[in-house]
Amino acid sequence: MINQIIANTPRWVWVLLLALLWLGLSQALPRTTSLKRITIMPLAMTGLSLYGTVTAFGADPTVLLLWLTSASLMVVLLMQRSLPEATRYDPASRRFAMPGSWVPLMLIVGLFATKYVVGATSAMRPELAHEAGFSLGFALLYGAFSGVFLARAARLWRLALQLESSPRTIVAS
Repeated sequence: MINQIIANTPRWVWVLLLALLWLGLSQALPRTTSLKRITIMPLAMTGLSLYGTVTAFGADPTVLLLWLTSASLMVVLLMQRSLPEATRYDPASRRFAMPGSWVPLMLIVGLFATKYVVGATSAMRPELAHEAGFSLGFALLYGAFSGVFLARAARLWRLALQLESSPRTIVAS
């Protein structure tokens, strides 16, 4: 059965997976990045998450509310955490110096795997999309991924905004 699922997966899905793996792996190394880039990826991943939720379960208000609640809860929880100690922001160039992290790769793979499992399961058993446990459980998971991506960007934006009025580069707090 797994062979049949993989064989029936369109090629573009595997190309997308490779691109996402490259994106995640690129963040495992120390790097510098702009405010624009730290904003685009979380918005894109959140868009994919919300798209995955709506395409799988429709615009059911309960599902969307649970997605939003899950995303919001993750943002609130993760905003309490400090950034990695080696994170720096230079207001003059509006760039971050960031240590490498495997977290983005894990999140990207997790979100991809979730969408793949929901898609494959829904193709084999379409009625599951209308079962509360299935739809609400995956809405919760999709929302959690979005919240983590958004909180990561929000923490970096918070650092940038704190330092925009200060002309020096400082360590994240």
